[in-house]
Amino acid sequence: MNETAALIEPHIPALRRYAFALIRDDASADDLVQDCLERAVSRWHLRRGGDVRAWLFTILHNLFVSQRRQTLRRGPHRTLEDVEHETGIPSAQEHAVIHRDMLRALATLPEEQQSVLLLIGVEDLSYAEAAGIVGVPVGTIMSRLSRGRNRLRRLLNGGPVDEERTTSERSSTLRRIK
Repeated sequence: MNETAALIEPHIPALRRYAFALIRDDASADDLVQDCLERAVSRWHLRRGGDVRAWLFTILHNLFVSQRRQTLRRGPHRTLEDVEHETGIPSAQEHAVIHRDMLRALATLPEEQQSVLLLIGVEDLSYAEAAGIVGVPVGTIMSRLSRGRNRLRRLLNGGPVDEERTTSERSSTLRRIK
C-alpha cells in the first residue's frame, strides 16, 4: 500500500485542479477527487503498466462524466432548505412589472433596433425574412439584433445604456480578438 500511495500522492494537486476546472465548486471537486482515489486504490491490481498520472486522470474524467449523466437523468440535487426558500410560481403582479419594464426599456431603443428585436424576438421571423422586410442585408440585421439585445439587457439590469463601451468591455473584446 505504501508503494501505491507513493505513486498516487504526487498527482493529487493536479487532480484537484482538474476536478475544480470541471465542476467549479471546491467541495464537489474534493468529493470527485476522493472518489477517484478510492477507485484507483481499490482497482490498483487491474491497472496496466504505463503512466499512473494518465490512468488517474482517466478515472477522474470518467467519474465526472458518470456523475454528470446521473444529474441530467435525475435532475440537480436540491436540499429541503433550497426548496423551502423557493417562492413557486411568480405572481401576476410580478409578470406585469416585468412586462412593463421590458416595454419601457424597448421604447428607449433606437427604432432600427426595436424593429429587428420585435420581428425576430416576438414575431419569430428568420434573419432573412426580417432583412427583406426592413430592406437591409442579413449582416445588418444580425448586428442590430446583437446591439439591441445588449442594450436591452443593460437597461433591464440597471447598467450603463450608452453606446460607448466601457474600458473593461473594450479590453475584453481585444482579448477575444488576439
